[in-house]
Amino acid sequence: MSSGGAPWSERRLHFLGVGGAGMSGYARAAHALGASVSGSDGASGPYLERLRADGVLDAAIGHHAGNLPEGEGVELIYSSAVGEENVERRAARERGIPERPRAELLGELSALRRTIAVAGTHGKTTTSSMIVHALRAAGMRPGWLIGGPAGGGLANAEWGEGEWLVVEADESDRSMLSLHAEITLLTNVELDHHATYATLAELREAFKELLRGPRWAVVWDRPELLELRAGETVAYDVPAPTLRAGGSRFRWREHEVTLAVPGVHNALNAAGALEAARLAGAEAEPAIAGLAAFPGAGRRFQLLGRTPRGALLYDDYAHHPTEVAATLAGARTLEHERLVAVFQPHLFSRTASLAREFGAALASADVVVVLDVYAARERAEQHPGVSGLLIAEAAADAGAGRPVYWLPGFTEAERVLAELLGEGDVCVVMGAGDVDRLARGLLAR
Repeated sequence: MSSGGAPWSERRLHFLGVGGAGMSGYARAAHALGASVSGSDGASGPYLERLRADGVLDAAIGHHAGNLPEGEGVELIYSSAVGEENVERRAARERGIPERPRAELLGELSALRRTIAVAGTHGKTTTSSMIVHALRAAGMRPGWLIGGPAGGGLANAEWGEGEWLVVEADESDRSMLSLHAEITLLTNVELDHHATYATLAELREAFKELLRGPRWAVVWDRPELLELRAGETVAYDVPAPTLRAGGSRFRWREHEVTLAVPGVHNALNAAGALEAARLAGAEAEPAIAGLAAFPGAGRRFQLLGRTPRGALLYDDYAHHPTEVAATLAGARTLEHERLVAVFQPHLFSRTASLAREFGAALASADVVVVLDVYAARERAEQHPGVSGLLIAEAAADAGAGRPVYWLPGFTEAERVLAELLGEGDVCVVMGAGDVDRLARGLLAR
């Protein structure tokens, strides 16, 4: 329910951390519903720039008490990355402004539409984007709230005009449990957010709770996943896709599906997306055509261009060993002489827990470059001795003599990579932080 039952046109929402992929999407939806929206973030970025260009809001850069709108009826919506000591949250408490976690607003928004929720440790953004493209191709005009640009020039969110809303169900802060979904798609389950879930068993219980709610569940056909769902379930799999340079081909319900995005993992994402679209009422042929034209979601194996010396440069959001391995396996399908992996670890807790697994995944590249940790919501002093060097050492141990570079800062990394990369190289820059800045810097040299 909305605050006090007020219509959206009477609501004033201030988004704290509005520059994130999720929060910027919620601001878009609230604006489309008629609310007055404002917001702030610690730094500018592409999501803020697009919000401004689209006339949604002009966010304040930096957190200050004065960013809060004056007057009555303001609600502060905060990202899970923003702690209660934040100056705007403190000011809101002093003024009696209600502070609401993003999960509450997400629950409200999903209750307004028939919702398809895409959950899982890996593949959420790509699979959500595929569903969007499939439904749009079938003429169904969906809305969406997902964790990155949906590809093909589409933003990370749009309220849409149709009856369906496609939502990325985020387990990192348990906000997925606030969703009202009619269809839930589960891609996989691995322990990733070590600060939220102490064990894999605890994480599995959260996904089990998520899967109690929807009318339908679409689940990757694996026993350990299927047992998380008690109700009606559609199992999907792609046992033998045909991989080709930069794409794949497979059979789905007697139809031939062709993709322009690489890797077995994307064939699986597509099969799940098609099942969800089918349950939502999309006709098969236009949905399949929509996926054939799908260019990839933003920052998901996104081709940025060629470096001045001729290397192909890709940007990818991979931040878990399974994702790194899948991305590099997909990159191997491209024509190349060397595959160069550049990795920025995300979170100290994840780095400490999975350094050896990251090293093994990165060692599948011909050359590895490891940067220092992107801290996000964590603090270095709370994780003494943890840095990207742990992963660089693990990659060297697993790499059987392949060169591994430990280049903590962007300035040094850009200088070394500019000399290292050349014609015949495919370079994949990976991480959930700000490593895309390094990638774009390499193109500009």
